[in-house]
Amino acid sequence: MKTARVLVAADKFKGSLTAVQVAERVTAGLRRAVPDVRVETLPVADGGDGTVAAAVAAGFERREARVTGPLGETVTAAYALRESTAVVEMAEASGLQHLPAGVFAPLTATTYGSGELLLAALDAGARTIVFGVGGSATTDGGAGMLAALGARFLDADGKPVGPGGGALAELAEADLSGLDARLADVDLILASDVDNPLTGPEGAPEVYGRQKGATEDDIVLLDAALTHYASVLGPDHAALPGAGAAGGIGYGALVALGARFRPGIEVMLDVLGFAPALARATLVITGEGSLDEQTLHGKAPAGVAAAARAAGVEVVAVCGRLALAPEALGRAGIRRAYALTELEPDPAVCMAQAGPLLERVAESIGRDFLS
Repeated sequence: MKTARVLVAADKFKGSLTAVQVAERVTAGLRRAVPDVRVETLPVADGGDGTVAAAVAAGFERREARVTGPLGETVTAAYALRESTAVVEMAEASGLQHLPAGVFAPLTATTYGSGELLLAALDAGARTIVFGVGGSATTDGGAGMLAALGARFLDADGKPVGPGGGALAELAEADLSGLDARLADVDLILASDVDNPLTGPEGAPEVYGRQKGATEDDIVLLDAALTHYASVLGPDHAALPGAGAAGGIGYGALVALGARFRPGIEVMLDVLGFAPALARATLVITGEGSLDEQTLHGKAPAGVAAAARAAGVEVVAVCGRLALAPEALGRAGIRRAYALTELEPDPAVCMAQAGPLLERVAESIGRDFLS
């Protein structure tokens, strides 16, 4: 009989457990049921928050830089480096986590720090940069990022426009000639789990503006400002998949930095070495905090399950809450999903006790699939 080898390749449970902690708890639970089970862990991410942590868990070196936060304050941001490949997570510099509780700045939040973080990776010798975008506090089309990299955005009086997406309504001239020359020799991969265009009904302001504190009037203003911004820089790129990612930073990377868009989970599985780990596995356990319709559209568990199914390896999932029918799970390549809410229906308690509950769930998986 073939020895069971389990690969735990799950994303974070947002608000409860990091991807590394998920892997630790699942491993502990499996070993309660099957003490001698062989387990390999590979925490994963889809380009959003947690991407640097996943890279570090896979052997990348964690580096830090002091950069400009979304409100203009100085923050400490991390990136990951291995040889000449860097993993840069824009949320580390320009993410919602840098906003004080209840404070939003939908019109003025800037991605300047994301550009500074890219510069730090360049200074460290990176020649391939995986740029994970998601979880942003910003809707500035990447203008702040480009300004940090040497671009100039001027109003009709020849003065720099202010920070944030709202100020782009005053843009008269975009001068990209000062962009850091090293960018021409870098393979910049835009890694995102969303493929929205920059503007319009499916664009960044309309779809994601509200979660960044934008009012309905703000959304109209931002959409018009970004439409004007794109008319100055290059309207053709505004409709490309990923242009609307992270408040339009995807557009800035595509139009000015020569980035190429790839689904975030596909990129991260390549970078993290998923294929060789999968080849050693007889069972894969994936998951995230909520398995729902969004999961099926480019989130980490769907990418893991698709790759495992292609390799003929069975997949089960763990999650905090489950909002997918068995048929939908099956179509995604997931044999069965185990939700923490099956053990503890109170969501607040479930989140607070996520670690112990996850160990119990993993113990059940061990009994059901490995005994």
